[in-house]
Amino acid sequence: MSPAIIFLGLIALISMGVPIAISLGTISLAAMTDNLPALGLMAQRMYSSTTGFTLLAIPFFILAGNLMNTGGITEKIFRFAKAAVGHYWGGLGQVNIFSSIIFSGMSGAAVADAAGLGKIEIKAMVDDGYGKEFAGAITAASSTIGPVIPPSIPFVIYGSMTGVSVGKLFMAGMVPGLLMAVAMALAVYVISRKRNYPRRPRAACSELWRSFVDAFLALLTPIIIIGGILGGWFTPTEAAIIACIYAIILSGLIYRELTWSKLLFILEDTLLHTVRVMFIMATAGFFAWVLILNQVPQALISGLTTVTQSPTLLLLIMIGVLLILGMFLEGIAVILICVPIFMPVVDMIGMDPIQFGVIMILASMIGLLSPPVGMCLYAVASIADVKIGTLSKEVMPYILGILVVLLLIAFIPALSLSTTYLIG
Repeated sequence: MSPAIIFLGLIALISMGVPIAISLGTISLAAMTDNLPALGLMAQRMYSSTTGFTLLAIPFFILAGNLMNTGGITEKIFRFAKAAVGHYWGGLGQVNIFSSIIFSGMSGAAVADAAGLGKIEIKAMVDDGYGKEFAGAITAASSTIGPVIPPSIPFVIYGSMTGVSVGKLFMAGMVPGLLMAVAMALAVYVISRKRNYPRRPRAACSELWRSFVDAFLALLTPIIIIGGILGGWFTPTEAAIIACIYAIILSGLIYRELTWSKLLFILEDTLLHTVRVMFIMATAGFFAWVLILNQVPQALISGLTTVTQSPTLLLLIMIGVLLILGMFLEGIAVILICVPIFMPVVDMIGMDPIQFGVIMILASMIGLLSPPVGMCLYAVASIADVKIGTLSKEVMPYILGILVVLLLIAFIPALSLSTTYLIG
């Protein structure tokens, strides 16, 4: 089956509302009808796509995020962030971003950040006089910082597919994540001054200290995770497990907000999210193998090099494809589909796969904010009671900010690669 038919078939199935995992599996089977003996490898390919040791980090980071959302940790983080930066223009909008930076060091999932912190942030902002559209937009946008600043579930998936060090990928996301936060903070500042949104009085030193002490143990979580990885004490997978143990101790034994009924709900929700991710990865693994068998990567390289041999233009074309796919597919699906196709091109133009991994994750974050499939938009729209269309317009300044950061990362390698040397 030709590459064009494979991709047109996949797009058609997704357009009809067929779940991404079923779409990938169906088109893969259809592409193998002229090579029936090879179908015997389908189960083996699906199995091998989900059994890497690195992938064990995914359910544990999902569990850690759920534990922190339910165990009272997010409220303490928000209270500290409000005391620290609530007095700047944009007040609670800046608090929203600062909270996401802290929480990003715990969960590694954008939708988890949007759902967990979003309930607290949006209510606080609306009660303080902010428009719910503005509150929803900055909540959705700031949640995309989570998968860029370590730990990160998308980086775990990318690393497992490419063989690149997950620890180095985590470190590569530090500067880009902070640049995203700066871009969003500037947008909040400009919008807030234009709309004359309220500013909170500067918190007294005693209030800042009390909120810091109250949140101190929660703030230690990202330090334990990143410090442990940098120090070589444990791998990213082991860090995910340690994060879960620490979250259980905090929520259950110290803060005493985690009950058995809540824990059962958390475990069920974690199981459902993990199964969904792994099912997509299994079918995507088979799909990637089918693409290689049909020589799609070679055809892509041949097609692109006939258009241009400029590394800059080739990189811009790949970024454009990632952004377009992100409008219709969730981020993990984009990564799973594009990695086997684009990596030969990345090697050809001499780009570091770590740098390209950051580019790919940043592009997928823009997808989380882009209709019609932007998952963060839908998660926040239901919390803020805002229409998707309205929220999509309100989030545009933040998308533009992330896009600027994406282009900076693409053409200034040091922004993503300089911190990777912290890991030997």
